[in-house]
Amino acid sequence: MSGKAEQLNIMNDTVFALSTPVGGAIAVIRASGPDSMRVLLHIFTGKIEAGRLVFGRITDVGRILDEAMAVFFRAPASYTGEDMFELHLHGSYAVVSAVSALLVSHGLRHAEPGEFTKRAFLNGKMDLIQADAVMDLINSETERSAGAALDQLSGGLSRRIGEMESRLIDLASELAAAMDYPEEMEDEALSAVPEVLSPVIGELSELIENGRGGRVLREGAKLVILGLPNAGKSSLMNALLGSERAIVTDIAGTTRDTLEEKLNVLGVPVRLVDTAGLRENAESPVERIGIDRAESEAESAECLLFIFDGACGDPSREELALLKKADWKAAVFAVNKCDISLESCKKYEAALKSELNSLRLSPDSVIISTKTGEGLDALKTLLAKKLGASESRAIVTNSRHIERLFFARSELTAALGESSTDLISVFLSSALSALSEITGREFSEELLDNIFTKFCVGK
Repeated sequence: MSGKAEQLNIMNDTVFALSTPVGGAIAVIRASGPDSMRVLLHIFTGKIEAGRLVFGRITDVGRILDEAMAVFFRAPASYTGEDMFELHLHGSYAVVSAVSALLVSHGLRHAEPGEFTKRAFLNGKMDLIQADAVMDLINSETERSAGAALDQLSGGLSRRIGEMESRLIDLASELAAAMDYPEEMEDEALSAVPEVLSPVIGELSELIENGRGGRVLREGAKLVILGLPNAGKSSLMNALLGSERAIVTDIAGTTRDTLEEKLNVLGVPVRLVDTAGLRENAESPVERIGIDRAESEAESAECLLFIFDGACGDPSREELALLKKADWKAAVFAVNKCDISLESCKKYEAALKSELNSLRLSPDSVIISTKTGEGLDALKTLLAKKLGASESRAIVTNSRHIERLFFARSELTAALGESSTDLISVFLSSALSALSEITGREFSEELLDNIFTKFCVGK
């Protein structure tokens, strides 16, 4: 394992990066490192006061490059824990290029992706969970996914893991003492093992279960609409999006290829995919290709949304055959066209449920009208539930965290089944190491590189 001190020795220079897109009204350049104050005093004419945004000019040997605002943050009261400054410039490419060249001439180097947040971690301003949350917040596509990232950034998951680590460390200390004085302490230490480990295992299981919905909030989910030709797939896509994105006609087979759009389903970021109508006997090679692509999209989806024409009242043989595809993964059934006949749709839904029971499947179903919008709110609620993100706000959203939680739970479960103090201690130590990798109390250079190279340069 690499220590923080070793990493900090490597990162003892001063770096800078543009933190905003070029071409806007304002461009912000931020710098961090021991030479921040020296360089700012050389290039900026304003009176510098820590924590105050002040006006001045950026100059290079008497030549004015820009009139700007600057703010200096004194260590450790900064994002990175180091001396930092920000320059708020006019947003033109020429100004940004000239000021960047000036900073390089004063010995600053361009920051690597995620280097500011990496320095914040190494300087103890945040742990790895919070560092991961910074990027999650930047990439958030819905208010709910942003809320999940903010929860992590504020230390919600860190506190949960820290509390578990504290109990496990106390138990490990008791076991270590028992190994030194087995006759006096071993029985008491062993009796404490299930009292400590069982609740922790339960908490880990809760976090792991929470992680499925959390991962969906972080990464989004793929939702594929399936159905027979003219069941209303494209109409449903348009209704959910609130715009005429897909072409809708009375001609069967209008949709020949997949169509993908982003959708917010009760705060869950979703990639909604409209597909060609599924039927056994395609009328042309082009339609056959469309059907093959629809089935391929379905195989990689987190959830399937089946839509049926409920106006006829009774499912056809081909429609009932489509139900078998619901065994692939999470599925929701929408019975469409209640605006034509609600009774027919109810009859159709009852027939679907009967067939599903015979297949030992129990997907949720809802009666809707893509024309009037009836039932769409209920449909969104069902979809959010199927995606595992309809209950409380997510605490765990990162696949790396989930994998380490799985491993820690496995090690603690193994420890619970042992009667040897030595073996219990080994499993306990392994579980603690896994939890420490989540928070960053233990880390490798490879792990840091894997996390921070995914960041944008200015963060």
